[in-house]
Amino acid sequence: MDILQQDIMYLPGVGPNRKKMLSQELGIETYGDLLEYFPYRYVDRSKVYTIRELTGDMPFVQVVGHIMSFETFDMGPRRERVVAHFTDGTAIMDLVWFNGGKYAKQNYKIGKDYLVFGRPSVFNNRIQVQHPDVDDASKVDTSAMGMQPYYHTTEKMKKANFNSRALERLTKTLVEKLKDPFPETITDEVLSRHHLMSRDEALRIIHYPQSARDLERARLRMKFEELFFVQLNILRYASDQRRKYRGYVFNRIGDNFNGFYNEKLPFELTGAQKRVIREIRQDMCSGKQMNRLLQGDVGSGKTLVALMSMLIALDNGFQACIMAPTEILAEQHLATIRKFLDDMPIRVELLTGMVKGKKRQEVLDGLLSGEVRILVGTHAVIEDTVQFARLGMVVIDEQHRFGVAQRAKLWAKAPQDTDASLLRALPHVLVMTATPIPRTLAMTLYGDLDVSVIDELPPGRKPIQTTHVFDSRITSLYEGIRRQIHDGRQVYMVFPLIEESEKIDLKNLEQGFEVLREAFPEFRLSKVHGKMKPKDKDEEMQKFVNGETQILVATTVIEVGVNVPNASVMVIFDAQRFGLSQLHQLRGRVGRGADQSFCILVTTFKLSDETRKRIDIMCETNDGFRIAEADLKLRGPGDLEGTQQSGMAFDLKIADIARDGQIVQMARDEAQKIVDEDPSCTSPRYQLLWNRLKELRKTNVNWAAIS
Repeated sequence: MDILQQDIMYLPGVGPNRKKMLSQELGIETYGDLLEYFPYRYVDRSKVYTIRELTGDMPFVQVVGHIMSFETFDMGPRRERVVAHFTDGTAIMDLVWFNGGKYAKQNYKIGKDYLVFGRPSVFNNRIQVQHPDVDDASKVDTSAMGMQPYYHTTEKMKKANFNSRALERLTKTLVEKLKDPFPETITDEVLSRHHLMSRDEALRIIHYPQSARDLERARLRMKFEELFFVQLNILRYASDQRRKYRGYVFNRIGDNFNGFYNEKLPFELTGAQKRVIREIRQDMCSGKQMNRLLQGDVGSGKTLVALMSMLIALDNGFQACIMAPTEILAEQHLATIRKFLDDMPIRVELLTGMVKGKKRQEVLDGLLSGEVRILVGTHAVIEDTVQFARLGMVVIDEQHRFGVAQRAKLWAKAPQDTDASLLRALPHVLVMTATPIPRTLAMTLYGDLDVSVIDELPPGRKPIQTTHVFDSRITSLYEGIRRQIHDGRQVYMVFPLIEESEKIDLKNLEQGFEVLREAFPEFRLSKVHGKMKPKDKDEEMQKFVNGETQILVATTVIEVGVNVPNASVMVIFDAQRFGLSQLHQLRGRVGRGADQSFCILVTTFKLSDETRKRIDIMCETNDGFRIAEADLKLRGPGDLEGTQQSGMAFDLKIADIARDGQIVQMARDEAQKIVDEDPSCTSPRYQLLWNRLKELRKTNVNWAAIS
């Protein structure tokens, strides 16, 4: 058996109890898992300070001295604070334990020399270190200590005295125990091309680096390996799809497209829209199935591009379908498409959970006969009862709501070739998102899709003015809102919570609605939140869309796909509670007409540095891609909207998509080269790589989600 597959329980110092905790808390089951549980930071342990040199704002330090005495302070039922008065002859400092004090009193001897390590702070004008690491000074050679690794542990582990230091000791035991070189996972050819160290060297150095330069090289090697296999998996999957399936060839541009372009186009297409339509046309004529991601900020004209793409499918004798994540968004797409097409003889129908009975049957019959040319719908479209005569083009709006399995269900609705010797043809797929995705993240989350970007707004659109207001100035804000409504405009007011939370003291929607009703007695208000019945929610939303109400008070349910050109003001209360992508999505609900629009971010006065950065970025720019890059850097890929919540987040152990963009590109280029040279994964030259990929696919990482 591979030694790295050995059960962690058999590592000296672990045993059944610690094994259970390592497994439950950190997912560590084997020697290999522990070896790949990497430190999150390192502290230089070679320098020893005197107590006199210490200040309260220093990072981690170490001092050699002895304990003079212990003091114990009662902290309530079964709790105590233990303080050891410690000196090195230059001054006195305190070592403090809020838990584990009993252990300290029993094990640390007065008058004995100890090496103490921790972060200094000041309390009652004296330096103190809380919960320090304490070692017998006679057994430690500080000159040989180098950089000490630190590992993330959970609260449950810390309570059981299983902290970073304990984890470090286990890792040290393991690294010393494993004398034979760790097996290599990347070919010599790839290693030498990118000047990477061996896996054995990298894994040993990354836990116990002797210098910052060695550490940097070890981390580069392990980051490259991780990202390389993610990219190899994605590109192999995409290559397989292209080899197994063809796409319908749409080489005809006929009456539908030309009639619309020449007579119905509401405004001149932007350069970006023309470029994207050209890219889509090339895909449709290639004989391969189109799988393209269309990114564009709110209001950039993605729906128009999607419609023109669907008209090409119609001109070639096929039907088209557009899927949206919510019924409201589906209804808006239907209204937009019908308005664009005007009186053109193209039957467009809606299919959602709300379409029932006789009307539903009419739509299903029309799809089967081919009379319904364009279907707009929600998840209802992928139900087994929905059958098309000739489905050739699928548009999916807000991709993160639809998984790979759901896309496959749509493909199954395509007409089948009777000749079994032919490659099966699949409908072309255009995925749209208004959430701008940074390039490095798009390469990883949407690696199997080609990417098009609409980076221009249609002519006549004015940039939204975003301002930051403290809640102490709410009265003057209300006056500004009043003026806008008197000028005939409508206003969104968004709250982060629906009802009072005991833990978080926030203005909630219910209270806010009452306060706003009193503040604006002369206007009509609608209220919308996620806990309402869909029928009631749609009813309230429709009142706002029709202009019956002037103010829509809502939670983030309005974040995606509400189009009210007359709404010119977006007020976001407690804006500090929202992420950048969410703020940008909410802001995109206004600015859809020709009038100047405003977004007001209301916060408390007390803000963290990170929150101030978020608010400043929102006020500085309307560029969704700049905001998405900033969001990725501030929050990391696991937290981004539409990734974690949708099951597409992935666990990278060491690489960071936000900061390792160059390594992502390097890994992708290398993976692409290998897939191009060995598309069938059979070349002996690359067997090491394909075998490693097979191993990784058996792990608990959701590799299907990564592609």
